[in-house]
Amino acid sequence: MTATDELLTAEMPRSRPLRALYAGNARSVMHRGWSATRSTNWLVIVSGFFEPIFYLLSLGFGFGNLVGDVQTASGQTVPYAAFVAPALLATAAMNGAVYDSTWNVFFKMHFAKLYEGMLATSLGPLDVALGEILLALLRGALYALGFMLVMQALGLNLSWWALLALPAVLLIAFGFASFGMGITSYMKTFQQMDWINFILLPMFLLSATFYPITVYPEPLQVVIKALPLWQGVELVRGLTTGQVDLGMLWHVLYFVVMIVLGLILTTRRLRALFLD
Repeated sequence: MTATDELLTAEMPRSRPLRALYAGNARSVMHRGWSATRSTNWLVIVSGFFEPIFYLLSLGFGFGNLVGDVQTASGQTVPYAAFVAPALLATAAMNGAVYDSTWNVFFKMHFAKLYEGMLATSLGPLDVALGEILLALLRGALYALGFMLVMQALGLNLSWWALLALPAVLLIAFGFASFGMGITSYMKTFQQMDWINFILLPMFLLSATFYPITVYPEPLQVVIKALPLWQGVELVRGLTTGQVDLGMLWHVLYFVVMIVLGLILTTRRLRALFLD
C-alpha cells in the first residue's frame, strides 16, 4: 500500500459520516416542493397572505382610531397602526414558515412517505431538512414582502431602516421553520398537530403584538421576552420605527441560535426515523 492509499484510507471514516448526512443537493428538495405547491396549493398560500392585512385594517386602523398614539418599548410615540404593523409582519413570516414546516411536513412524512424515498437516494437527512426549511422560508418571505409593500403604501414604514426588515423577517422565518420541522417529526396524529396552533395562538396574542409589553406584570414580562415571536416583533418594530441600537443584536443572536439548534434537531430526527 502506498502512502497515498494509506492517507485515503485514513480519511474515509471521517468523510463518510458527513456524506451520509449531507450530499449538497438541498435545492432539489426545495425545487420539488415548490413545484408541487404551485400546482396544487397556490390558493392556500394566497389566503395566508391576506390574513395579516385583515388584522391591520380592522385593528390597526379601525381600533387604532379609538386608541390614538402609543409608546414603544423604547419610549417613542407612534400611531397605533405603525405599532401593530411590524408585529403583524413578524407574525406573517412566522405563520408562513410554521405552516409549511409542520402540516406539509406531517403529510409528506406520514401519508406520502416522501422522505423515505428521498433518503433512499444519495440525499442525506440534512439535504431534506434544509430543502424543506428553505421551502418554508420562501413562503414566509413571500408573505413578508407582500405585507411590507402594503405597509409602505399606507405610510407605516417610519424609517429607512425598514429596508432591513426584510432580511430580519427571513431570519425569523428561518428560525421558526427549522424548529417546526423538528417538532413535527415527533407528531403521530392530527390531534397531536393541534398543539401547534395551541402554542402559536397565545404567543401571537401576548408577544406585544397589539399593546406594549409594559401592560403585563413584571414576572409575566420575563416569560414573554423568552418567546421567539416577541424577539421577532421587537426586532422588526425597531427597524420600521427607526429605533435602532446595539441591543437589537441580541434578537439576531437569539434567532441564529434557534436556527442552529433547529437544524441539529431536525437532522437527527430524520436520521433516527429513516436511516437508523
